[in-house]
Amino acid sequence: MAELAPPRRPGLMKSLSGTAISSLTAPFSSEDSDWSAGFTLLDTIETYFDSHFDLLERRFKKTSDRLRSKAAETLAARGVHRTPFEKELQQFRVKIASRISGLYETWHSSKIVRLKSKISFYIGVQTVLISALMFGMAPEWIHVAYTVQMAYSFPYRVYTFKKKAWHYFLFDLCYYVNALNLIFIWFMPQSKFLFQSCYLLSHGPIASAVITWRNSLVFHDAEKIMSLFIHFYPPFVFTVIRHYYPNAGDRFPALNGLEQLQPWKALLLSGFIYTVWQCLYWKFIIVDRGAKISAGKRTTSFSYMLNDKRGVIGRALTNIPPQYKELSFMGGQLVYSLLTELPALFLLYKSRRWSAGFLMFIFSVATWNGGGYYIEVFGRKFERELEALRKELAEASNAASNASSSPGPSSPPSEADSQATSPVMIASDLGFSPMNVPTDIKGEVETLNLNELHEERQIAQELKKDQ
Repeated sequence: MAELAPPRRPGLMKSLSGTAISSLTAPFSSEDSDWSAGFTLLDTIETYFDSHFDLLERRFKKTSDRLRSKAAETLAARGVHRTPFEKELQQFRVKIASRISGLYETWHSSKIVRLKSKISFYIGVQTVLISALMFGMAPEWIHVAYTVQMAYSFPYRVYTFKKKAWHYFLFDLCYYVNALNLIFIWFMPQSKFLFQSCYLLSHGPIASAVITWRNSLVFHDAEKIMSLFIHFYPPFVFTVIRHYYPNAGDRFPALNGLEQLQPWKALLLSGFIYTVWQCLYWKFIIVDRGAKISAGKRTTSFSYMLNDKRGVIGRALTNIPPQYKELSFMGGQLVYSLLTELPALFLLYKSRRWSAGFLMFIFSVATWNGGGYYIEVFGRKFERELEALRKELAEASNAASNASSSPGPSSPPSEADSQATSPVMIASDLGFSPMNVPTDIKGEVETLNLNELHEERQIAQELKKDQ
């Protein structure tokens, strides 16, 4: 009599009764919807664990690829008991693998994915959103937001500029005007003299610097965001104080009785403030620290504009004798500052609509510059990486061809061999997996013209047959 087989235990899914399954899927189903189309709790659990297992698998694969690459480099460095051709071929393989791994690491360690860039992107976007909401809901808090941002952005800029030996830029007019703005807001809100000077300078040379210095709305770059903040927020704050601040005369008594600006008086006041800054800058930067600037140890906006032969100012001062260039530059900058104040004097101070249009124009310029940065600079940077990879592959191919003792004649690959001569197939034959190449990069690498590697691939296949 044959032995009876023990009864099989039912699986987990089969052991669930219809009532239990219905209870699990009840929150996701309705009377009119099909049960099989519902998103069940088991599907949620499965999706959760699948995503985590996939993340662990990718981390493990990245670590194993890095260890394999190091092992290959070690073996290639030793090169014992190998013919010269085998050594050249091994170096060729390691070079390609390291180059693609380097491109992979560069892609994943670039500024867009770094924590610092993410924080800058988050702060930049939130600043724009909060400023817009505050402007519409509580404009009386705009100057407070301006002060808070200056409290953390200015020390950060001092640290970064000092680290790069750019700290002489901190003596430029924009920082001088921002300091005067804070003095007016918190210490001298009753000073008509300071208010008129700050208003004209903020809407004049400071706002126009967004165009002159090509400030860009690049959220992931903290330096560019701070440069835009320093030049855009002062006219924004004083536009709010002049036109949108409720009962502005109570908080800023300087506005009482100042419905219109007297053109010559306002220009003289702002010109006096500008002249004080220019004299201090000339004495403590150009004269006292001129040796470091001339030796190239320090850079200032003054020396940068004078030596920039492609810029408008550099070309304009080309024919002026060297001993008069500084004086001519300072005089021209004073005239430029006064000219840029004219729209604020005759249009912006009187009209809130013109003021709003002016701010929109300045912000649009910064946005346009930021779009050009993302599209052109990033695209060209990645294109240069691919071009460098193409050149390295060509050089390695030529080196391997010269090291071959008897390279047989080979015909160019035919259409049938197009798949066999692709970079991914060649990478497989040379000893590293095409899975090492990220999906975003693989498509670009496959477009490279690698027909010159066909001969090395044939040699590698012959060596495999001999082994």
